[in-house]
Amino acid sequence: MLRTLGVARERWPLSRPFRISRGVKTEAEVVVVSLSADGAAGRGESVPYARYGETPEGVVEQIEGVRRALETGADRSLIGALLPPGAARNAVDCALWDLEAKLSGVPVSQALGLGRPGRLVTAVTVSLDNPDRMAEAAAAVAHAPLIKVKVDARDPADQIRAVAGAAPGARLIVDPNESWSFELLDRLQPLLADLPVALVEQPLPADEEARLEGYRPAAPICADESAHTSADLERLRTRFQAVNVKLDKTGGLTEAVAMARQARAAGFKVMVGCMICTSLSIAPAALAAAEADFADLDGPWWLTQDREGGLSFADGFAATPSSGFWGDGA
Repeated sequence: MLRTLGVARERWPLSRPFRISRGVKTEAEVVVVSLSADGAAGRGESVPYARYGETPEGVVEQIEGVRRALETGADRSLIGALLPPGAARNAVDCALWDLEAKLSGVPVSQALGLGRPGRLVTAVTVSLDNPDRMAEAAAAVAHAPLIKVKVDARDPADQIRAVAGAAPGARLIVDPNESWSFELLDRLQPLLADLPVALVEQPLPADEEARLEGYRPAAPICADESAHTSADLERLRTRFQAVNVKLDKTGGLTEAVAMARQARAAGFKVMVGCMICTSLSIAPAALAAAEADFADLDGPWWLTQDREGGLSFADGFAATPSSGFWGDGA
């Protein structure tokens, strides 16, 4: 099947700064792939991430490097040989899924044997700030059942307490983004045990994860920067109790679903997460989250404006996008 490939970079302003221990974002920069054939078009979006050495220019260059293969019929079974796991492969993989659904009329969820997508509980993120401002941000979303707390190593106890006090009904995911030492993690265990902390996400730098070997934490520790594809799971088994599956790390929905299923079978709790992005990234991720324990898919909630027809967010829940937006066969 001959196809036409389109590749574009886009910038989407944020409604307020998004701060983590590594820095601050004021816009989402995404790469969008479109694949057209027989009057139908499939779309996929990815977020190049500097933490993994990616740039928008580099991701576009990777995709352009396989243009001929994609336009002359390369399918999802060949993408793994053409592109490594990461943002480029994610955008291509998701565009292929969307195109297949439109041409066949079979929704992606059905093709993957997943339940029909519906309203989803998603973590709502309180970004890094001083404790007073974090308490204000938490109070504004206190009705959400799950809140992610971005912290660093300077004042994490007060940051976590501030959010927990302002949103007493919410469970918490504490995310230091690799900024803690093992000694700080260990020192915070009594606090984490006393508060409704569901997960602690990637507390140590990925290259120091061996310090977690055999460690028994008060709350499950979730691998994010340490977990990219299903090939990592065996190494993580004695270090982490949960994994964060992100399509921009796995290289698309195909590997994300496979990784999530293998992780659950291996005894991990599973979270499906995202970068700051539009609903075009979240629509496929929400399908992967159908079998997950946690979803952290509030990326578009941070935008000044999302794509028309995308997911809607309210009270810590994400509702499915409009018919025909992505992957439903319409």
